Amino acid sequence: MEEKSSAHDAQEDLPRAVGQPPLMYATLKREASDFVVDEEPAYAPEGVGDHLYIRFEKTGLDTDEAVRRIARALGVDAREAGVAGKKDRHAVTTQWASFLRGDPDQAKALELPQIRVLEVSRHKNKIRTGHLRGNRFALRLRDLPSDVDLAAIQSALGHLTEKGLPAYYGEQRFGIDNLARARGWLVDGGHAPRHPGERKFLVSVLQSSIFNELCAARLRMAHGLATIVHGDVAKKDDTGGLFLAEDTAEVQARALRFEVSATGPMFGASMRSAEHESKALEEEALARHGLDADKLARFSKFGEGTRRVYRFRVRGYEGGESAPEARLEDGDLILRFSLPAGAYATTLVRELVKEPITAPPPRAAERDGPAVAPDPLDAP
Repeated sequence: MEEKSSAHDAQEDLPRAVGQPPLMYATLKREASDFVVDEEPAYAPEGVGDHLYIRFEKTGLDTDEAVRRIARALGVDAREAGVAGKKDRHAVTTQWASFLRGDPDQAKALELPQIRVLEVSRHKNKIRTGHLRGNRFALRLRDLPSDVDLAAIQSALGHLTEKGLPAYYGEQRFGIDNLARARGWLVDGGHAPRHPGERKFLVSVLQSSIFNELCAARLRMAHGLATIVHGDVAKKDDTGGLFLAEDTAEVQARALRFEVSATGPMFGASMRSAEHESKALEEEALARHGLDADKLARFSKFGEGTRRVYRFRVRGYEGGESAPEARLEDGDLILRFSLPAGAYATTLVRELVKEPITAPPPRAAERDGPAVAPDPLDAP
């Protein structure tokens, strides 16, 4: 299978849910304050337990570095720390982290460059990846065209709220050559990376590429991302429970009401399989990428597989039934919205802007070196 020349080209081949985006171009992340993320945890700390919970704001730092600095200041082991998700370096973000033991009074008094402690508590368990409901975003898009149509932008946001945001993985997950490296190892039988973390990352890159392809195919179907195919593994919106779509008409009606959504494969040996027509479509995609059950089993240690919904709900900044906000301020576009865990804010920006330009602050880029792929929280 021929590779795309770049992650950007591969991303541009993915259809948009809104069709033609209402903006031709805009710049995101010129300043760290242009991209503000506030994590919504899955639960609140109870106030007792061995794990010190710290909610902090960071600016111009990635999550790993911020956690290391806090742990060092507290005199605790950073390797025992836990976070629900990693947040973007070129942004102002808030999130919780847990540290095994540590002094709450010392944590409250911490004064660290680029880090501000907001809350301190305790809990009985360590924070694990995925222990969050979602994230709230406040974005500023700059350098807009002179003929900005705010009504069209608001209409596009309304469409995404009603129909759902494609659950594509963003181009930052793939980098310049990560997909080629992943295929060279996992499909073509080349040398495996030495570091286990890199192996796990490259497995996720290949999984994500195949998922994006199937998500794009679903968007082109009759009901778009709400389409249910016989044998889909569907997910309930309220409880997160998975079930097999045997009665296609009944499940389709529920999907059109956004009560359920079809899931796509993050291929792995332990992934729950679809059935019937849906299984055939997924197996065809697997074969197109040169994979089979034997190859999946060989890298199962680094990516056992899971299911991912094809669409995400878009809500207002306050969550619930509130609507996402778009307004013009001093010639810039201000967007305020919330997304569930696993969704990319940059995917939403791509629905509104034909050519979004990411412009990280030069000083941060020079100080921290080349950017690494963030997690799916936008982090992800």
